[in-house]
Amino acid sequence: MRVRGKKQGISVHAVTGPYVVLLGFDVSAAKRPGLLGFSIHRVDHTEDREGWLPGFRTFAETDPDPAPGTLVSTEEHPIQAFNWGDYTAKPDHRYTYTVRPMYGTPREPRNGPEVAVTVETANEDKGTYSVHFNRGVAGSQAYARKFGNLSPDRIENPRRREAAYRWLSRGLEEAILRFIGQARGRRFALRASVYEFSYLPVLEAFGKAAKRGADVRIIYDRRTRGPFEATEAAIAKAGIGDLMIRRETNSAISHNKFIVLLEDGEPVEVWSGSTNFTEGGIFGQSNVGYVIRDRGLARRYLDYWNRLSDDPQFSAIRPANVEATPDPDGPPAPGITPLFSPRSDLAALEWYGERMGAAGSFVGFTAAFGISSTLAPHLLEETPFLRFIMVETEGTRKRAKAKPGEPPPKSQFEVFQDISRVRSNRIAQGAILGREHGADDAVGGELHRWLQEKLTDLNFHVKYLHTKYMLLDVLSDDPIVISGSANFSAASTKNNDENMVIVRGDTELADQYLGEFMRLFDHFYFRDIASRHAAKRAGGEPVADPHLAPDDSWTDPWFEERSGKLLERRLFA
Repeated sequence: MRVRGKKQGISVHAVTGPYVVLLGFDVSAAKRPGLLGFSIHRVDHTEDREGWLPGFRTFAETDPDPAPGTLVSTEEHPIQAFNWGDYTAKPDHRYTYTVRPMYGTPREPRNGPEVAVTVETANEDKGTYSVHFNRGVAGSQAYARKFGNLSPDRIENPRRREAAYRWLSRGLEEAILRFIGQARGRRFALRASVYEFSYLPVLEAFGKAAKRGADVRIIYDRRTRGPFEATEAAIAKAGIGDLMIRRETNSAISHNKFIVLLEDGEPVEVWSGSTNFTEGGIFGQSNVGYVIRDRGLARRYLDYWNRLSDDPQFSAIRPANVEATPDPDGPPAPGITPLFSPRSDLAALEWYGERMGAAGSFVGFTAAFGISSTLAPHLLEETPFLRFIMVETEGTRKRAKAKPGEPPPKSQFEVFQDISRVRSNRIAQGAILGREHGADDAVGGELHRWLQEKLTDLNFHVKYLHTKYMLLDVLSDDPIVISGSANFSAASTKNNDENMVIVRGDTELADQYLGEFMRLFDHFYFRDIASRHAAKRAGGEPVADPHLAPDDSWTDPWFEERSGKLLERRLFA
């Protein structure tokens, strides 16, 4: 849902998903002088509650030294940015946001003209698409305040332990179990293809479906030692060995995470996404799972499952996948287009890069294992809009072997550095706030009012970002959302069992993905900047004042030609 409001030179643009409401602000030239920021008031009509949204930063003149973890009212300490995300929204709720510009001085503020917008958040269980993102920020200020930085399995109080798991899942586990639970008897069947498969409640849910009479068959990876050893142990414990089919021939890794639901022999729905069926996948690293209620798509997934169930060689599966889901050429068709791997070449990956290059107003994507060399060239040119990139790591520093007579190619790390220097690119890397940032430090430091954060230790290989999706021109009327199991890499295109869907023209779906993307991006971008500040401080360089500016100087970058913040203001406003 997208709603706009404007009054006396102040404008507000709201974009909603189930759990996120993005607010973009703008001011006319006449309303910019003296602007101290924006206060945001929210009325929850569904629960009959209201109040001013909180923030972290304060004016030094009125609150110079808040205690670590303190939240302050934006009525007194406004937002000094031209966009803001309300990440405390709830699905299927009606809200009114009143945005009030603040002028004057921190000690003697005065109010500008208010603009109100009323929105309704999405119901994630209705329609063709049901999209479920977990919290994905186990190392966060909210988790530190609520659960004291303890891993959920180490919380002794059962109710608090359960609350921690529910908070981290944010409905993802429940959605998986609900999907499997639809197989209520002999009229139903489930066909799954899985990679990491060790979270016992999910395995037991498949077992219960089989005991109810449903026909259940699960292809699982037998090529990657760590995952399959944990999988084998969980399969034995759940007692579902007779439901399992080994995938061990030729596939580099059988990296799928999908389930097809059949009713009376006909495929009706698909569960897919980036979520491995593990404790870390559901409650730790960032992940998404989605249901697509489309019989035609479900049939194509079932056909793919049938191809995989024979444990085929590359020579058979690659051409069959390309025949079933041809390489895209030019803009995708409206609606849903699947892509299955492994494929015969890198044409699909090259197409992703071409689509990024053809975007006109927005590019955003996640790169869990570094940025592919196929996509990198499309990120080295300046654009008149922002590209947002989230990464788990900067990539390896190891260079590939040079071809005869040619210089060695740059490493992933070197390419990442080149990409990060492009003004149009905004990059966030997974991180948490620690002592090195001054967090929770009585001695001081620019982040001493923030709590120290710790990870839950539910993940070891990928700690932060495990999602695999790309968003193109999402705030236009013709957005493109690409999502699934593949990491936008050569291996995921040519060697692994993978599945992706390309959805064009669905603005509601695009709004949901955009809200969650910006929620995670803002979270990690702040911590990324904090890491850079910590490095400067360690080297004796001056760092930014953590307090709010006492005048309108904070607005300068948002109106400076060729600045990234100018592009950001225009995008969201």
